[in-house]
Amino acid sequence: MLKERRQAAETVAEALFAAEKAIDAAITSTATLAALMPTSRQAANLSAVVGQDAIMSAINTMQALGVAREGIVTTHKHLSVTQHDIGLARVS
Repeated sequence: MLKERRQAAETVAEALFAAEKAIDAAITSTATLAALMPTSRQAANLSAVVGQDAIMSAINTMQALGVAREGIVTTHKHLSVTQHDIGLARVS
């Protein structure tokens, strides 16, 4: 029974770590995009009005990704409690 619990915990941990990594990668990619848009606009000598909607959309996406990251961190904390509750040591 302990073997099955440990295997289940390892499977869940792998999925959790993958989700955390994916969210962080999405934050990084979106931040890069958001930083490039005004820089590229300026390099092309375009008005600040050009691309404003796109920049705001990227900023809103960053906010949503921040909420997603907060959610996955909360999930991680809950799973740590569950892990302790079912008598398992930390899964690395």
